[in-house]
Amino acid sequence: MYVDHLTLADFRSYTYVDVDLEPGVVTFVGSNGQGKTNLVEAVDYLATLGSHRVSSDLPLVRHGAERATVKARVRAGRDDDRALVLEIDIHPGRANRARLNRAPLQRPRELLGILRTVVFSPEDLAIVKGDPAARRAFLDALVATRWPRMAGVRHDYDKVLRQRNSLLKTMSGRGGRTPDPYARDTLQIWDDQLAAIGAEVLSARLDTLTALMPHTTQAYADIAPANNVATARYRSSLDTGDSDDTDDGADRPATTDREELRHRLLARMAERRGEEIARGVSLVGPHRDDIELVLGDLPAKGYASHGESWSYALALKLGGFHLLRADGIEPVLILDDVFAELDATRRDRLAGGVLGADQVLVTAAVAEDLPDSLAGQRFRVAAGEVVPDAV
Repeated sequence: MYVDHLTLADFRSYTYVDVDLEPGVVTFVGSNGQGKTNLVEAVDYLATLGSHRVSSDLPLVRHGAERATVKARVRAGRDDDRALVLEIDIHPGRANRARLNRAPLQRPRELLGILRTVVFSPEDLAIVKGDPAARRAFLDALVATRWPRMAGVRHDYDKVLRQRNSLLKTMSGRGGRTPDPYARDTLQIWDDQLAAIGAEVLSARLDTLTALMPHTTQAYADIAPANNVATARYRSSLDTGDSDDTDDGADRPATTDREELRHRLLARMAERRGEEIARGVSLVGPHRDDIELVLGDLPAKGYASHGESWSYALALKLGGFHLLRADGIEPVLILDDVFAELDATRRDRLAGGVLGADQVLVTAAVAEDLPDSLAGQRFRVAAGEVVPDAV
């Protein structure tokens, strides 16, 4: 899978840009602030309907414009002439509008699954060094890339969670409203919904983490072979103590069966009912979970050096890339300004690990940061213009 044509209108810093892309390595070189990352961000937006840089659509629309348009032609593979044209109009504060081969879609979500991407950027260091939310977001994004329908499931979970938290806040007396005499019955309804959807989210996470870690362990060994082995343990709010240590590097609850997970979530909610009401917040569910990343015998967070943390974050993304390929998915790999943070050895090892991709989109402020093996199509980006550059 690769993008062979990209058009932007009023997206970020661009009034208009239209560029033909090739399979293999495509590099955008330009000083900071010139718009090179905006190009790869647009590609990722069509794949995920979100940005890896900001949490809302407002910054994506050029200042003074009412909307932004992102359009790309996506080919199934280097030896496959089939092509689809994906297009979305971004309207901050209103519903976005999407088209496929110029035909309007009822919902932008119908674009999900056509183009798949794996993005590594400086922000991804937070997966290793940041709060649990960053690790959950990473795993959920990979789940949605494997199974696009899970993006909708995760959205539904968040909606139910907000409603349940609102009810708990009222029951705790913190909502400033008279308690509902039927609140406990209503809470049971939200319990049932949260447990059912939460079990689906949790099962998908556990399956994905189990499948991911062998690829991640290998990727870390390839990038930093002199360092400790990279493994991971899933830490669930179920907190039953019956985790299952396996040889694949993942420590997880003993089951991925949705029905059993649903019952366990309901039981744990019942156990913590009083505490949840007192605090006015949901304490059980995938939104409270974490992934403990481990190097050797120690947690990476708090113990890993800056270089080890970078290598681990990169290994997780490369692991995700190789997992998708093992699933039969050929994602576009995006390396956004990552080579400047790596030493020469890690740069060469990273480059060697991605050359088999159908397409690798790379951004760099300095061309000299790029390994020689990343030869391919190259553009210079400056002052809103994207100009082909001889390599």
